[in-house]
Amino acid sequence: MTTAESKIERDLISKLQELKYSYRPDIHDRATLDQNFREKFQALNGVRLTDSEFDRLIDEIITPDVFTASRTLRERNNFTRDDGTPLNYTLINIKDWCKNTFE
Repeated sequence: MTTAESKIERDLISKLQELKYSYRPDIHDRATLDQNFREKFQALNGVRLTDSEFDRLIDEIITPDVFTASRTLRERNNFTRDDGTPLNYTLINIKDWCKNTFE
């Protein structure tokens, strides 16, 4: 990374921290990002996902369509678990939106 690029990155991180985002230096690759998301998702929705369920969930929610992504983010969604039972979930706390945290 060039000096100019690293300065831009530091400035962006600083600005996001001013906006109350938490900086997570421990999240440094896709694996740690996925693990963090999984922990937050499971805590928010009060569930434990199997590895295959988590992989399918990621496949369902990641989309290049910004309108679909926006709808998925702000609504209650449905997911069928490995055992066939339904799981209604949210990606953010819709009811108590002020309790959401940003990283």
